[in-house]
Amino acid sequence: MTFKQVFLALSFKINQPNMKILTTVFFVLFFGTILPVFSHDLRESGQQFLKEWHAKDGHFHGAFLYATNGTAVFDLGNHQLKSVRIKDLEKAEQRWVTDQIQKIAAINQKHIESHSHHVYSANQQENKSLVFGILIVGAIIIVAFYFLPKQIFSLSALSIILGFVTFGFVLTVKTSKGGIEKSTNPSFIDSAFAPFVPNVNTFWDNDYFYVESQGIPATHSMMVGISDHGWQQQVPIPQCYIGSNAWPIPLNPVVAANPTPIDSVHFTRGAIAIAVNGVPIFNYHTNTGVDSYLDGQLDNYGGHCGRGDDYHYHIAPLHLYAHTQATLPIAFGLDGFAVYGSVEPDGSAMQSLDANHGHYGTNGVYHYHGTNTAPYMIGNFVGQVTEDNTHQLIPQAQASPVRPGQNPLAGSVITSCVPNVSNNGYVLSYTLNGQNYSVDYNWTSAGLYTFNFINPSGNTTQTYNGFVPCFLTTGIQEMNNENAFEIYPNPAREFFKIQLKNEQNVCEIAIYSIAGKVMYKSQNYQSKISTENFPKGVYIVEVKTKQEINRKKILLN
Repeated sequence: MTFKQVFLALSFKINQPNMKILTTVFFVLFFGTILPVFSHDLRESGQQFLKEWHAKDGHFHGAFLYATNGTAVFDLGNHQLKSVRIKDLEKAEQRWVTDQIQKIAAINQKHIESHSHHVYSANQQENKSLVFGILIVGAIIIVAFYFLPKQIFSLSALSIILGFVTFGFVLTVKTSKGGIEKSTNPSFIDSAFAPFVPNVNTFWDNDYFYVESQGIPATHSMMVGISDHGWQQQVPIPQCYIGSNAWPIPLNPVVAANPTPIDSVHFTRGAIAIAVNGVPIFNYHTNTGVDSYLDGQLDNYGGHCGRGDDYHYHIAPLHLYAHTQATLPIAFGLDGFAVYGSVEPDGSAMQSLDANHGHYGTNGVYHYHGTNTAPYMIGNFVGQVTEDNTHQLIPQAQASPVRPGQNPLAGSVITSCVPNVSNNGYVLSYTLNGQNYSVDYNWTSAGLYTFNFINPSGNTTQTYNGFVPCFLTTGIQEMNNENAFEIYPNPAREFFKIQLKNEQNVCEIAIYSIAGKVMYKSQNYQSKISTENFPKGVYIVEVKTKQEINRKKILLN
């Protein structure tokens, strides 16, 4: 039977008024379904704005980066940063900074609105496809009703309807992948960082999981392995990533309508993730667009120091699996999604990776994987993120430079970087043109940083007033009660004793180096502690009770 014969038969079976109604409804729905829906991605862009600023301590030239807790941070050029209280700026400049803060907030809001628009458009398009499918199935059923025996028609219609219900269910599951991801259990994130306590401390609220650290790894050395053209004369200094400057991991990640690339243009400043040992992870591209790993700019563990003397990784820290479980994450992207190694969270072999360098797990939650080849960890941010006009993800913690940024030293090869005898600094040794050099640098509790450059032709010394060194918070009130406990003898040699008012209240006794490395820890009170194997230097004795924490310094010689 030809199509013309089918059409004539249908025209005869259906009376003319009903035929007109059916035809009208069919064409309205059909054209309403197939009309395309156009939308565009709203994206804010900006250029670095250099200007002269006037503060109470003098004027300076710089670009405004961001503001937090009433303090504005500026880029002075060559990646040197300066922090100024907003109220210390001139009135007009205060208004300008306030306006920029509002613009950044607007960028965040536009990203949210843009995401909602894309999710709505995608769902609307799929819903139209569903309606179109209903029309096609309806047409098939009508034809079958008029031209097939009743028994065959009933069976065919049932099969079509069941199949279509299944198709609709698949569409529903597919569209549910967009939008707000499942909220992350803070206890799960905490378990990933637990093997690296006390070099990290964690806490959380309803929106973010916060990671406190000094950005210094306790499980491996630093700087050795950088090639003969990759060292920029920067050295590792413990940072104050604590309190309001802790690393924030979103607890309610939102899947972006379009993943944001991490490439030679986007996110070339600052971190994109935080490793579970408290060390930040940056884009593997440098700000000149090259692969920092292949270019030989990284040490044996995939890290180096930036112009703020802040140590950080540029590739996945897979070496951390020597100190944690293979089924736990080694890092968390600052979009809220975890980074695993060569196995899945359930211990099975790593599945195929998508263009973002990850995939959805069996629990329906997205995660990334670290590998030994580019992009090493995160190819595109699956979660919604905001990039400011300096190509930095916000919000994130900030390092605090104590001196101007240095320059590359071609031909130098770093041979070691070890803590000094006082544990309040490092000695970085290197060779250049067959001769030995070193940088012996340290800091005081008041924030005075001294750099001794030891050269074959003579030594030079430079000092800088920087930030006051800090310790990690614990969630328990930290006190400075001089009478809480006594330690003697001080200075000590092979041992010292601790005398407490109430020994029953003690939860933990710990000893830390000035750099924050744990040297001793006990959950039980010990009146006499051996220090025979401790290097000479200054240490912090910490006594934790159920109510408070108190610390005292001790000198071992």
